[in-house]
Amino acid sequence: MSARERPLSPHLQVYKLEYTMLLSILHRATGCALVLALLGFVAWLWALSAGPVAYACMTTVLGSVVGKLVLAAAVTGFWYHFTTGIRHLCWDAGYGLDKAQARRSAKIALVVIALLSAASLAVMFCCGGRS
Repeated sequence: MSARERPLSPHLQVYKLEYTMLLSILHRATGCALVLALLGFVAWLWALSAGPVAYACMTTVLGSVVGKLVLAAAVTGFWYHFTTGIRHLCWDAGYGLDKAQARRSAKIALVVIALLSAASLAVMFCCGGRS
């Protein structure tokens, strides 16, 4: 068989999208998004060191509706990436590789992500800034 006659590998058009596959894709996407969130954190640190005017400008931006939505997305993305990263580490160690266990761990991860995100956002937006 020559190189031209080799079969093509399957791709996304061949596979049926299952939620375990979607979680894996989202794990990679949240990793990329967290790099952008890190840049935002560095910008906040820069504003903190630049003085009260720059810091006031940054807190105004972060205190806006859009800023709060971005913070909420970053926190949720962090917990998503963290939790599914632990799940991937378990797979690397050889645990939970069969379909039933992978599906169960996906459901558990989603519940944990929801709880951690809700707790973090409650602390950030409900309790933050009070003396």
